[in-house]
This record gives sequence, structure tokens and C-alpha cells, in this order.
Amino acid sequence: MRIKFHRTEQKEKKFFKSNSQIKAEEVFLIDENGDNFGVISTKEAIERAKDLDLDLVEVNPKAEPPVVKIVDLGQLKYEHEKKLHRQKVAQKKIDTKVIRLSFRISEHDFNFRLSQAEKFLAKENKLKIELILRGRERQYPQKAREIVDSFMTKLKQNPDFNIEVEQPLTNQGGRFTIVLMNKK
Repeated sequence: MRIKFHRTEQKEKKFFKSNSQIKAEEVFLIDENGDNFGVISTKEAIERAKDLDLDLVEVNPKAEPPVVKIVDLGQLKYEHEKKLHRQKVAQKKIDTKVIRLSFRISEHDFNFRLSQAEKFLAKENKLKIELILRGRERQYPQKAREIVDSFMTKLKQNPDFNIEVEQPLTNQGGRFTIVLMNKK
């Protein structure tokens, strides 16, 4: 039997309508220097663009009449892609890092996880603290709260951090979670 591979749909890139793709009867024309020509027919605007060896590109299709500009289409697409790339680079991605504590955590492990949490917060990541109760540990939820609270107080003692609780301490079926972030 033949295996069928389904192609994933690619996102449609925003391309500008140009020249004969513009369907409006009249358009508001802006030339290559940024001067306004006002409302003229689409055919006349296309002829002006061809005389200058440039393209007529629809800049704002939602306006009434649509705003078009005489520019080089290839250069406009290039600058648009460059602008999108710069925006993507400038965006800072914030990760949520998870620190998992246990009911019977030793002092060394507690301090090690505390130092890891400080590293995560220093890198401006969000921090999710988890404590999962197993078996008979579920009978002592107050002890679990004390462990998480002591972890938080130790974090707050560090003067380098201004810790803010993004999601308060919740207990869902023996799983205690809290989400913190370093507010600067």
C-alpha cells in the first residue's frame, strides 16, 4: 500500500498588488518622490509608472480610493522583508524554566536549585517552581507550601532581583506550582 505524504500548508506571504492586479477604477496616486497627484484613473497611473520604468504598487487597499505608489516592486519587497527580519531579531523571547522541588529535598539540593533559579532569573526568564506530592506525602499539603514559601523567601533575599509573582501558588491534585518573574 502506498504511503501518502501530506504537504503542510505554507503561510501566505503578504505581497503587494501591482500594476494590472489593481482592480479599482480610480486610485489616489503618490509618485516615487512622495508627491501627491490626487485621485486619478488606474490606467493613467499605470502609464505614468511605465514611463518611469517603475511599478504601480497598492500601498493601502482599504482606503477609499485605494492608495497606490510608484516604486520599484523588487526593492519594496526587499525592504519589507528586511523590516520584518529586524522586527523578529529585536523581539526578545522569554522562556519559562521549571525548577522541580521534592517533599524530602536535602539542603544541598535545595541550595543547588536556588542557584539555578537565580541564573534563570538573571537571564530574564520566567521561573516555574513545582513540587509534586506522591503517595502519603499528599496528607501534608501544608509542609509542601512551607517548602515552596521558604524557596521564595530565599530568592527574595537576593538584592539583585525584584521578584514578582505572575501566577500565585496553586494546588492541583498534589502538584503545587507557582510562576515568578524578575521585574526590572
